[in-house]
This record gives sequence, structure tokens and C-alpha cells, in this order.
Amino acid sequence: MVGSHVGSEAQRIDPIQFEVVRSALTQVAEEMAAALRRSAYSTNVKTRQDFSCAFFDRNGRPISQAFTQPVHLGSFVELIPTSIKSYGAENLDPGDMLVVNNPFGGGSHLNDVTVFGPVHHNGELVGYVASLAHHVDVGGGAPASIGPFQEIFQEGIIIPPVKLVKKGEMNEDVFKLILAQIRSKRVTTGDFRAQVASNTVGARRLVDLVEKYGVDDFDRYVAAVVDYTDRRTRAEIANIPDGVYGTEGFLDYDGFSDKVVNLKVEITVKGETIFFDFDGCDPQRRAPVNSTKAMTFSACAYALRALMAPDMPVNDGFYKHIKMNAEPGTVVHAVHPAPVVGGWETQVRINDMLFKAFSTGMPEKIAASTKAMMAQAGFGIIDRENGEYHCNYEALAGGYGGRSTSDGPDAVQQHGQNTENAPVEEVESHFPMRVSRLSLIEDSEGPGKFRGGLGMRRDYHFPDDPATFTVLSDRDLVGPQGIFGGQAGRKAYYILNPDDPNQMQRELTSKCVIELKPGETVSFQTPGGGGYGPPWERDPAAVLKDVISGKVNRKRARDFYGVVIEEYANTVNEPATAQARTELTNSRTSN
Repeated sequence: MVGSHVGSEAQRIDPIQFEVVRSALTQVAEEMAAALRRSAYSTNVKTRQDFSCAFFDRNGRPISQAFTQPVHLGSFVELIPTSIKSYGAENLDPGDMLVVNNPFGGGSHLNDVTVFGPVHHNGELVGYVASLAHHVDVGGGAPASIGPFQEIFQEGIIIPPVKLVKKGEMNEDVFKLILAQIRSKRVTTGDFRAQVASNTVGARRLVDLVEKYGVDDFDRYVAAVVDYTDRRTRAEIANIPDGVYGTEGFLDYDGFSDKVVNLKVEITVKGETIFFDFDGCDPQRRAPVNSTKAMTFSACAYALRALMAPDMPVNDGFYKHIKMNAEPGTVVHAVHPAPVVGGWETQVRINDMLFKAFSTGMPEKIAASTKAMMAQAGFGIIDRENGEYHCNYEALAGGYGGRSTSDGPDAVQQHGQNTENAPVEEVESHFPMRVSRLSLIEDSEGPGKFRGGLGMRRDYHFPDDPATFTVLSDRDLVGPQGIFGGQAGRKAYYILNPDDPNQMQRELTSKCVIELKPGETVSFQTPGGGGYGPPWERDPAAVLKDVISGKVNRKRARDFYGVVIEEYANTVNEPATAQARTELTNSRTSN
């Protein structure tokens, strides 16, 4: 495709060198990600990989990205150019780096803090390198900074673009001011310095490239990479059937009222153009469910990218084709001073809705509904031995939706949420607490011809010390929906002291902060994925396998799949199964 482009400039592009430069630019971002992960302090960054890295050209266009957290990458598209314009490129010297987390200037929630800076070669600006990390605490009204509050000022420190690094040295005054707002100072210090190190590595590699090819050739090949992506993106959009795809959905709970948060999207595809329209979504709320414009844009970008070829590059040539309408002042484009800490809950629900909308035109490419929530858990606890204030944050996995040819995976992150689960051993070695249970949840799948994945249960036990625990999640009312006759997965549950008869047991809401006494436990139970296709069409052998492995019990196999399994022989009773499936089919027809 590179050599097919007509024009004198394009004819000077050597296809082999083009691929070498394109791969090298990607590798710059990947090496930044490796440096950040290996030098970070927090489990959330070094193990769960809740961060992203990217390179931007001198005009602030995204050129290459490390796909650590796809949900972040759409945010970069607006945050970096907006911050450069706000601060002034002329005010940045070689070795400088800015820090920013402003949700209303292209950012997401306050925990996602970006450090970025210019790259110079012989005094000439080459571009910018950026690293974004979810910090385990940024202050505010609750440890881990994910508490449900009613305005942005309660959620943590708000950082406009300010100079964190000046000519290669930390700006200690700014750094001290930021750290003064934060509980987990040691870990946060390490993560910030890891971001600085990541950017330093990226700048060094870019300078190496410029020195190898020269500034003019480097710029030319960067432009060629963007142009190549532009042409491929238009071709990929053209492969999506023309039409108007729409759907509606909701968040179950906003944290303060019983009113669901209504969401609506309409996608128009015509030729090589695509337009996402969010007209009809609820006005923003004084509750932690508001998505920023950048978050919503990121959902659109991810959904579109997921429908394209696996080797599709992602840079400005891709992003510029994403057009959307998200009215300011709504839950999909919050404006100051709306709280946004739970905006990712809305964002991933939007992702789920986008795929559901596309399912009418591309059923073979679309999965049933996933957990479609970040499922965020955080806690703060003071270590009795050394007095250190510990904060921990993680987002838990859940069931993925069934697909047209396969079951949904069990207990995985979904859509643009590409983090890992925090290992029990690591969490317990860092904090004075225990993970008393970690398991799949039996019978949580959405029944279907291809079932949804199982949800996950993770119990946090605090044996000796009081702690503050935050749940920021969703799925209070209903579980992830099935598709094409598939059924819903089990909804989420959040339970205080689930198995201890000596402690008060109660169900928690999906957005709450609670004070725990020594000996108490919080059980965080994520939903299963929705099913794909009628469950009575599922292969009986697959149902039998699920029963034997403990994922589905015998009664559920009979009631939902119409598969009768002999209790002691672990075999399918074929005549009884045929009768049971006839009954299920007739029951569905009569309803």
C-alpha cells in the first residue's frame, strides 16, 4: 500500500525502510512501557500494567503507542495537544517535562496522571514523549481516591500542566506540593520517577532514530506512517456495512440516587465515514458516573479499532476519522465541576453498547455483553509497624460475553481494559491484609449456545487493623445481557462479611466507602458474561464439561440448557435431554 500512493513525495518512500521506521517508532513506545513497568513501585503499575506510553510529533499528533491500556489512548489524543497549547511549546526547553491530570482539558479521572515532555535534536523540536499511569492515590476524600463524591474537588488533587522536570532535574517545589496531597508518598514517588525514566528512555531512542535517518527523512517517514494509516482506516470503515446502528443502555446506580443513568448511541456508517452520536444521554450528575469527552472518545476509538484487521496501526491517521457528538454537560461529556472518578464505569458500558449496536450488521464479529464495568476496588490502611499509609487499587476481572463460535473467557478484563489481576502473593506481601478467597463463581455464566464467561470472587480480609475500603463499580440491578437468544449473566454482588456468623453481614452498593473494623471482610463478586445464541442449542458435551469442571451445576444444566446429566456416571442422558430441550423450545415459543 505504501508504494501504491501516487505523488512525488510518496515515490521517495522506500517500502522496506518504511516498515523499518514504522516498527522502530512502535518499539520506542514499547520500550518506554517496559522501562515504566520495571521501575515502578506500585502493584497497579508494575504488575497490573495500568499505564500507557506514546510518541507525538512536533504538532502534537499521536504517532505510536504502546497498547498497555487502550482506554487511556484516546485520552492522549486530546490531552497532549491541549496541554501543549495551554502551557506554550515555546516555554519548554530540552529536558523539561510537564505533569497534568486535568479531566476537563483532555484527561480522564484524576488518578490517571500524565507526564510528558519535548524531544529535541541539536536544538530542534522532534516531538513529544508521554507516559500515563493510574496512581494508587491522588488525595481526596477516601484512600485510593476512587470514592463516590459529588464534585471534582473532593476526588483529589487537580493538576494543570505544570513543569515537573526542568532541564533534566526534578522540580522539587512542584513535586513536594503534589506529594503533600497524597497518602501513599513512597509508592507515588517511585511511580512518578518511573514515568520520568520512561520518557527519558523514549527521548533517547527517538534521538537515535533522528541521528540515523536525519531530521528530514525522519519527518517524511513519520508523515508516511500517518498517511498509510489514513488510507487503511478509510478502507476498513468501508468494509462495515452502511447503515444506522443504534441502541440504549444504562448504569444501574449513580452512587447517590435510585435513578438509573440512561445512555443512548446512534452510529452512522456511510462509505468511508463513521459518526458516533450520543444525543439522548442523561445530563451530568452530582455523582461519580460522568465520563469526560476524552473517555467517551476513547470508547469510540476502541470499538472501531476492534472491528479492524489485527495489524492495523493506530495513530493520527486512524483517530482523525472518529467523529462524534457528545453534548457538553451530559454524562458522556462532563464539564467542570462534575465528579468524574467513576467515568470509566460509564465508558466501558458505552463500549458494550457500541458493540451491541454493531451486532445487527456484523453478528459474526460481536460478542454478547461483558462485565462492562471497571469493577474498581481500593483500600487504605496504616501499617502499625512503621506508620506508613498504604493505599491499594485494582480493577477486577469478570466474565466476557459469548461469541459466534466460542464461549466467553472466564474472569478476564474486557474491551479496552487490558490490565492484569493483582497476584494474591504480591498484595499480601505489601499490605497488612489477606485475600481470603479468590475463585470463579459457579453458575454465573450467561447461558447460551456459546456461554458467557464466569465472574470472579475476591475477598479482602483485614485481620488485625482497621481499614477504609472503597467499591466503585456497577451491575447492581441486572447482569450482562445475552445476544441472539442468549441469556444474561449473574449480576455483581458486594458483600460485607459474607461467611462470618460472628460479624454483621450486609450487601453493599456498587459505589460506597466503608470503615472496616479488625477482622472484617469485603467480598467483591463480579458478573458473568452474557450468552450468545439459544442455550438449548449448546453442544451437550460442552455442558457436561462445564458440569464436571464445577462451572455449572446439574440443575442449571437441565433448567437452562436442557441437558440431563446422570448424577453418578457423569454422562449425558440423551433421551431425557431430547425431551428437556423440546420442552425448553416449546416454552420459549409460547412466551
